[in-house]
Amino acid sequence: MYTGIQHLHSGIAYLALLALVVVIIYMLIGSLSNREFSEKDRKIGLIAFILSHIQLLVGLILYFLSPLGLEMLKSGSAMSDPAARLLALEHPLINIIAIVVISIGYIRAKKPGASRGRFRSIYMMYAIGLVLILSRIPWSAWLG
Repeated sequence: MYTGIQHLHSGIAYLALLALVVVIIYMLIGSLSNREFSEKDRKIGLIAFILSHIQLLVGLILYFLSPLGLEMLKSGSAMSDPAARLLALEHPLINIIAIVVISIGYIRAKKPGASRGRFRSIYMMYAIGLVLILSRIPWSAWLG
C-alpha cells in the first residue's frame, strides 16, 4: 500500500506541476490581452486548484504512512540531517503553505471585480505557490 501511494503521489505531482504552469501562462495571456474573465477562465483555474489539493491530500496520507516522515520528526534525528529534514519537515510544511497561497489566489479570483485583477490574482498566487513547491521537491529522490 505504501509503495502504491508513493507512486500515486509522484504521478499526480507531474500533472499538478504541468497544470500550474499551463494555468499561469493562460491567465497571464488573459490579463495582457485585456479580455473579460469568464466562467471558462474560472474553470481552467479550477483544474490546477483541484490537482494541487489532491496532491496535498495524497502527500499527507503518505506522510503519516511513511517511516521517513513523522517517525523521523518524533525521534529528533531529522533536524541534524538536511535530507531527512527536507522529507520530515520542510517538504510538507512549505507545500501546505503553497496550497494555501494557491487557494487564496483562486478564491480572490471568484469574487466580482475587474477582469484584469481576477486574472492577476490567479497567475501571481499560482506562480508563488509553484515556486514554493519547486523549492522543496526532494529532487534526488524524485529524479533518481
